[in-house]
Amino acid sequence: MVQKVYDVKGMTCDHCVQAVSSELNDLPGVKEVQVDLPTGKVTVTSEQPLDPTSVAAAVDEAGYELVGGESR
Repeated sequence: MVQKVYDVKGMTCDHCVQAVSSELNDLPGVKEVQVDLPTGKVTVTSEQPLDPTSVAAAVDEAGYELVGGESR
């Protein structure tokens, strides 16, 4: 399993969390998505490393912005 942390800009409520989680969970190989709303950190656990472009597109589709790629 691979775990990556991303910074997402613009999330302000539980609906935001659900929207981002839903889009990221739809990516192939994603097993778990955890969102820390106060910090904007999104932790994604997947079977294989995810394509950064796909992650950014999923966050964009939810209506938010991926900031600077991975946090770690």
